[in-house]
This record gives sequence, structure tokens and C-alpha cells, in this order.
Amino acid sequence: MDDDAPAPREPYPLTKPGATLSRTPSWVMLGFILGALFVYALMRREAAPPATVQVQMLPPPKPAPREKATLSTIEAVFAVWGEHATWSGDTTEVALWNKEEKAYTDYYEVRRIGGILYFRSIPELTRRIIRHGKELPDSPLQFTETEEQYREWLEHGRRERPPEGPPPRLVRPGNP
Repeated sequence: MDDDAPAPREPYPLTKPGATLSRTPSWVMLGFILGALFVYALMRREAAPPATVQVQMLPPPKPAPREKATLSTIEAVFAVWGEHATWSGDTTEVALWNKEEKAYTDYYEVRRIGGILYFRSIPELTRRIIRHGKELPDSPLQFTETEEQYREWLEHGRRERPPEGPPPRLVRPGNP
């Protein structure tokens, strides 16, 4: 019967004499601490104000100097189209078409002396461009006239050409 008697229990020892503790919990704790420090460092970087960068603006590049048409070009063009020029005395002004700028931007004064034509480049026209009479399609020159010539032309009851574009639409009463 002694066998049926409960044996006295020894309290559970936390460590057995001579046994070493496991190091796993300490490595887990070290990883947790390193992760927390990493997240804290990231949060501090985002909270810092953004760095300011000073950018020095360079002035825009200067446009390349535009090449004016040579005098031989205006001489050749005027030899073909010069018959349409309006002379005041022995002087007229013309505007030559510039391919690069796609506009009449090269201006010349033309003088007739003894049947010989002399060409001089000028910065701007001093006479009005002719916008009346017969239109010259594909002309590389625009011709000019003096104010006196223009008034004389108007006195004959003439009108200027309508501006380029579609013809004006006639509207009759009652028709929209």
C-alpha cells in the first residue's frame, strides 16, 4: 500500500544545476530593438524639412545673328520683279522675303542714276507698302509708295484690296 501513496513532489526548478540558459530570447530582443531604432531613424528623416537647393538661372542664349541677304541677291530679284516698282523721282523702297523668318524683313532703298540701279540696305521702310491694285502672287518683293502717291490714288475713287483670307460673306436682310 505504500505504493499507492502519493510521492512528495519537488518544486519545479527554473534551472537545473549545471545547465545553461538558452540564448534565443536575447537574440529576438536584440532584433526587435534594432528594428525599432531603424524605424525611429526613418521617421526622423521624413520629419526633417526638405533641403533647399539654389538654382542659378542662366540668361537665355542670344539668337544667332540673322544673315542679311547679300546685295547680289536683291540685285538679281529686282532685275526680275523691278518692273512693278513705284518710283518717286528716282528712288523706291522694297522689302525682300526672308526664308529663315518667313516674312518680308530685309529692306532696301533703290536709286536710279543714269539708268544704273544702286541698292542700299536700310533698317526699316519709310514708305507705305502698296496694298492695292493688281496682286503679284509669289512675289519675293513688297513694293512701296509715298503718302502723296497713295492720296493721289485714293482721289481717283479707288479702294485697297481686302485683307487676305476668305472673302466677306454678304448678309441680306431676312437671311442670317
